[in-house]
Amino acid sequence: MNVLGIIASGVAALFITVALAKSARRVALRPRIPDEPGGRAPRAEALRRTGGATAVLGIGTATGAALWLGAADDAAGSVGGLLAGAGAVAALGLVHDLKPLWAALRLAVQAAAAVLVVCLAGLSPAAGVLAVVWIVLVTNAFALLDHADGLLTAVGLVTAAGLLACAFVGGDPALALLPATLVAGLAGFLLHNWHPARLRLGACGAQFTGFALAASGALIQAAAPSGRAAWAALPALATVALADSALVLISRRRAARSPLRDTDDHIAHRLRRVRVTVPGAAVLTALWAGVPVATGALVYAELLHPAFLLLPLAGTAAAVYALLRIPAYSPPRTAPPRTGSSRTAPSRTATSRATQDRTITARRRAEAADTGAAIPAAAPTTGVKGSAPGRGAPSGTARTAAGHPTVPPPPNGRPAEAATAAAERG
Repeated sequence: MNVLGIIASGVAALFITVALAKSARRVALRPRIPDEPGGRAPRAEALRRTGGATAVLGIGTATGAALWLGAADDAAGSVGGLLAGAGAVAALGLVHDLKPLWAALRLAVQAAAAVLVVCLAGLSPAAGVLAVVWIVLVTNAFALLDHADGLLTAVGLVTAAGLLACAFVGGDPALALLPATLVAGLAGFLLHNWHPARLRLGACGAQFTGFALAASGALIQAAAPSGRAAWAALPALATVALADSALVLISRRRAARSPLRDTDDHIAHRLRRVRVTVPGAAVLTALWAGVPVATGALVYAELLHPAFLLLPLAGTAAAVYALLRIPAYSPPRTAPPRTGSSRTAPSRTATSRATQDRTITARRRAEAADTGAAIPAAAPTTGVKGSAPGRGAPSGTARTAAGHPTVPPPPNGRPAEAATAAAERG
């Protein structure tokens, strides 16, 4: 396949994606029906959520037309299997956007699509198993990047450009067909996916992008000439996607959270916590992805030694460590300490009151003993039962709730002054 055919396929993918995305955007932003309560229509919300289907149709149509015209030459079987597997994964993602599916079912379909690609590519059993595991892993790693406006689209565009360069350098332009249409289609979709996003990739576009990138890398590595460090260069192109997955798994493991429960703990979420804007997070992540992609392409072209790949890997590890120090989860709410059950509270209150009554009674008796006056008995109070005869106070004496006799308040003034005044009068 010549360069002009690849350029024509990319231009076709760009125009088809832009046209379909523009039509979907008009429908999604159409004013709601007056009779329908609240917000946009459900159909419009579904179109915004499944906007990635426009990119899938644009890229798939351009690639399929190029294959039908015989542009892929001898690699038509490998590219056709790759396109068929990516289409199956995208169809499952579209169903997941409308009605969530089990993670096990999605993994099974991704594995089956990867097996199809490996079988049509003619890889050995050992290489095929490794390729299937790699494709499934990288597909889900790229799909997890779809957590902010324009993030996955920008990173996918940079990664596809690196794969395109590696395919041309490797001397097999037919394998550059899908990366070329992927670059053009993602560039056209980025116009509608940039913040504030009018359309989103959703599971359909995200899984299609991840599968196309992972499978293209596996095919380019399998077709690489001997002597090239493809085993180290091509995996480096997925550094940022794998770093985001590692960041999420480590943070959720530390916080004792389920690894399958999606929360705000990805790269863009942590950047937002340090006051980075949404477009800024997408730009920073795309620049971060550009470093290992450029290094891997140069290593694949034998312009750099494979040891240079350690530099972006070390930088990525340092970035993940720095992002882990940014809090991603809100602290748990602490419940106020329990003071006791409802049965024990009244008993404690009654005990404290009884102790207080005893203290007051003892103090008043001591004051009365100093003055030589007797403690007058209180008048009987109706409704209060006295103690039994011969057990302390008379039966007519009113008692407190604790069972002690009531004592009238002391006279005004000090007790010693009151006794002196009574002696002068006598």
